[in-house]
Amino acid sequence: MSTSPTAAPPQSSGADAGRNDSARRPAAARRASVWARRAPLLPALIFLIVMTQLPFAATLVISLFDWNSLYPDDRAFAGLANFGEVLTDADLRSSVLTTIILTTTVVLASLVLGLAIALLLDRSFRGRGIVRTLMIAPFLVVPVAAALLWKHMLFNPEYGLLNGFINWFAGLFGIDNPVQPDWISEMPLLAVQISLVWQWTPFMMLILLAGLQSRPGDVMEAARLDGAGNWQMFRYITLPHLRRYLELGGLLGSIYIVQNFDAVFIMTQGGLGTANLPFSIYQTFYQAHEYGLASAAGVLVVIGSIILATFALRVVSSLFSEEGSR
Repeated sequence: MSTSPTAAPPQSSGADAGRNDSARRPAAARRASVWARRAPLLPALIFLIVMTQLPFAATLVISLFDWNSLYPDDRAFAGLANFGEVLTDADLRSSVLTTIILTTTVVLASLVLGLAIALLLDRSFRGRGIVRTLMIAPFLVVPVAAALLWKHMLFNPEYGLLNGFINWFAGLFGIDNPVQPDWISEMPLLAVQISLVWQWTPFMMLILLAGLQSRPGDVMEAARLDGAGNWQMFRYITLPHLRRYLELGGLLGSIYIVQNFDAVFIMTQGGLGTANLPFSIYQTFYQAHEYGLASAAGVLVVIGSIILATFALRVVSSLFSEEGSR
């Protein structure tokens, strides 16, 4: 019985092996190129994790414990009890309400004033660059210095500029001994709000001015040719175009003002109904020494800030998408 010879398996040629090697080499080169671009960012990423995420993780762990530093031996796991106490404590609830009122009023007032100033600075006039620089200056002042400035130079009842202006104005009309209010004692929350509005209006103005300068010129010119007035152009063209920028300014301002501590601490020491949530956390941590309770309140503030930041990032992404589609 004759057997047929078994067919030998096909042998890959040298050309096929060369093609496989050449196909593997570009993939390896691409991976090396990607990591070469990422490598310079790794130190910054590691630094960011060490400086932000690890402290937050430690805060989250501490928030799960009943921990008073005056009684270190009585530390015990409390689960979510600290979060429940934060949400039910009357003083903390009052500080949350104060934080909401402070943030809402400051953001809205800053947006309105920033829009008015941006509309003025969008016009062409001599010295516009100098005026823009001067308008930005309040935002560049250190928050502690800004609070001290308002507390002593403007609101002081004895030598403050506001009462000095009242005296001068009353003297013009022959009024002797005009009323000189003690601004911080009589209207503490309003005094804090005014100082924050002064500091944050330039920030809103910068964002809205950028929005005004990104308006489509052809649409504005067509509206003028059609006989549209200034109010009509503002209402039907400018304001809808600025909607995203108004949202961005409101969200970013809310993120920062919710966490504001300097103005309340410097001007009122948290008294007279001005204690916001960051100041209450400071009191709980450094004065009451309740580490777990203060950490739980801090975690809630961070969660709220993350929610606001998420919306802000969405608005920024939509702005970039709109600019890229033009």
